[in-house]
Amino acid sequence: MYVHGLIVWLIVGAIAGWLAGLAVKGRGFGLIGNIVVGIIGAVVAGWLFPFLGIHLGAGIVAAIIDAFIGAVILLIILRLIGR
Repeated sequence: MYVHGLIVWLIVGAIAGWLAGLAVKGRGFGLIGNIVVGIIGAVVAGWLFPFLGIHLGAGIVAAIIDAFIGAVILLIILRLIGR
């Protein structure tokens, strides 16, 4: 069961990171970088959304949307810091 959950996290992270890289008008960070950005984005969204009272639902689609929004927030912050 743990391996299955890890694989799902990696897939969700990769999809969310790739989509966030496209949305923030960048080419992303490659496969591993996109996975890392997506997973960190999921953590950011997992912390931020309940704090703000936002709940998008359950399931894989909601997880991808959460991670995508968190990854976009992360990429915007990284872009602002990089300037």
